[in-house]
Amino acid sequence: MSHVIVVGAGMGGLAAAADLAARGARVTLVEKAPAPGGKMRRLDPGGGETAAAGAVGNDGIDAGPTVFTMRWVFEGLFDDAGASFERYVSARPADILARHAWDDGGRLDLFADLDRSAAAVEAFAGPEDAAGFRAFAARSAEIAATLTPPFMAAERPGPLSLVRRVGFDRLGAMLRIDPFSTLWGALGRYFSDPRLRQLFGRYATYVGSSPFEGPATLMLIAQVEQEGVWLVDGGMHALARAVERLGRDRGAVYRYGSGVARIVVEGGRAVGVELDSGERLTGDAVVFNGDVSALAGGLLGASARPAARAVPARARGLSAITWATRAHTDGFDLHRHNVFFSADYADEFDAVFKRRDITRRPTVYVCAQDRGEGREGKRGEERGAERLLLLVNAPPDGDRGELAPAMLDHAEREAWELMAACGLRLDRPDAAPTVRTTPAGFERLFPATGGGLYGRRVQGSLGTFKRAGAVTRLPGLYCCGGSVHPGPGVPMAALSGRIAAARALDDLAARRRGVVALDTPFGRLGG
Repeated sequence: MSHVIVVGAGMGGLAAAADLAARGARVTLVEKAPAPGGKMRRLDPGGGETAAAGAVGNDGIDAGPTVFTMRWVFEGLFDDAGASFERYVSARPADILARHAWDDGGRLDLFADLDRSAAAVEAFAGPEDAAGFRAFAARSAEIAATLTPPFMAAERPGPLSLVRRVGFDRLGAMLRIDPFSTLWGALGRYFSDPRLRQLFGRYATYVGSSPFEGPATLMLIAQVEQEGVWLVDGGMHALARAVERLGRDRGAVYRYGSGVARIVVEGGRAVGVELDSGERLTGDAVVFNGDVSALAGGLLGASARPAARAVPARARGLSAITWATRAHTDGFDLHRHNVFFSADYADEFDAVFKRRDITRRPTVYVCAQDRGEGREGKRGEERGAERLLLLVNAPPDGDRGELAPAMLDHAEREAWELMAACGLRLDRPDAAPTVRTTPAGFERLFPATGGGLYGRRVQGSLGTFKRAGAVTRLPGLYCCGGSVHPGPGVPMAALSGRIAAARALDDLAARRRGVVALDTPFGRLGG
């Protein structure tokens, strides 16, 4: 029985551990934090960062990913382990995908029902843009159908191998995914109202990028949401707990509070890890669920440094300032997911990526985590103080130090003023403290990222192929998580963990048979 050591209990590592254990491997997962989840952390503003790491139930606040899509990824993970996703996770489909607002008084909901969304767009911007929305949705569905099996759900391809996977007889479909246009440029073909370009351009931020430089293929995110946004009982952290429980039920061992000092390399191969305590764990392979820049930066030891290339600081995806708090709300009927848009969207990304700053009035995302929990229809004090996560985009420069206090104060003041201009009033009780996390705070949580939350951002038509893959330059060491293919986001990280687990087991089996595998631009030979 092969022994695989998984480093990191983010969603990629959790999925890898569950897959490995379900396929008969002996699995030890080590994690420096006291609980699973990685970026899917859960905070208790009253207890701060550390006290909240293991918080469950309905009291904590999800302070990382808040949107659950691509349910099929997790159903497949559980099915392949001989388990039922529904027995581990309770989740309900959202009727309203997201609520959007502008300070000119405009408001627009997108719905799970496409016809309702089209009607809402027509009422918001007119019949031409409603027709454009339907055309946009159709193109999004076509892109998703073209790319999901050969790209997202498979090992990292190159441009040539992706064409081969899609099929040379489907070159027309490949060209229709519009790989050479920016997302912002493509949206101009569908929408005349600039607010709609803002709304759908925001999909680029889901992968840490700018709509002004990210490829038009990111339109597929609209189809991902159209296929279902789910509300997980107990919050997103409950999903991490469920995948961990699946792994435990299949025999995986989890060791929390166990940081890794270095990856042990012998004979040019990864053979285990040395913990911060000095204890050494020996295995046949190591799966690293962390940012690849941590490897390249030597944070896992000098011997593992050549395994991967660091993401250049200028190529990092977005960071953020977040506020996890409880507040009374009034004047604007929040839903679970809400976006308050700034007037100057282009400057938002120029500020972050060019000036390494925060725009004068940043767009604000608000996750109202009690909405969808029975508080709709209630007003003001009747609802009580709600659990909220607020987020604005920020430059991924947390490794340079903390943002200036004046900049942090400015960002918070402008965020609150924008929400107020859109009609939302927030009243934070004195007894309800707030946990603010900055790029420097994210850098401390996730070293070598600069606080960037998405790995390398996607720029241009070939940008997506620059992301690292599961296989590293160091035999026996595999990578998963948001910094590797297929990219950031909870389901994508889970897919990356599954890909890393499959490749590790395949390579171990080939090694036992004495077969050498070779990766080429056209695919994998041997093994």
